[in-house]
Amino acid sequence: MKKGIIIGLIAIVVLAGAGYFLFLKGPSNSPTGNAVGGVSKFEIYKSEYCGCCDLFVKYAKKFANLEIKDVPDVNPKKDELGIPQSMRSCHTTIVGNYFAEGHIPIEAINKLLSEKPDIKGIALPGMPPGSPGMPGGKTGDFVIYAVHRDGSTSEFMRI
Repeated sequence: MKKGIIIGLIAIVVLAGAGYFLFLKGPSNSPTGNAVGGVSKFEIYKSEYCGCCDLFVKYAKKFANLEIKDVPDVNPKKDELGIPQSMRSCHTTIVGNYFAEGHIPIEAINKLLSEKPDIKGIALPGMPPGSPGMPGGKTGDFVIYAVHRDGSTSEFMRI
């Protein structure tokens, strides 16, 4: 009987440890000096009072070192970067020489940094349910747009 309890406790400890490394610690490219597409730091401009921005920060920490810029108004930064009004969301991330506007999944940032297109950045307008940092389930494709140097936009990818 005691042997069964000891074996059961060992199994629980092993499963809990595996769960920690698989689900809580994040992918193996966590910010330990590794980089996403050669970029080791994301700079995130957000309001300190925005809960979904905080959840996006938690998501992004799995992939890069972060420099968080809590600002009273994010719009001046968006204006400086040339992000069209129709493409805006609640926070803006600077990734290398690009911006990533809104709740952008890491797959889109990886594509941006690997392809290095001649654009200003990418945007996931609004706050789609189920996107990184947003509650709820995904209700359709996330349409990520490229913002071109002339301010025009086109579809960059769907996830």
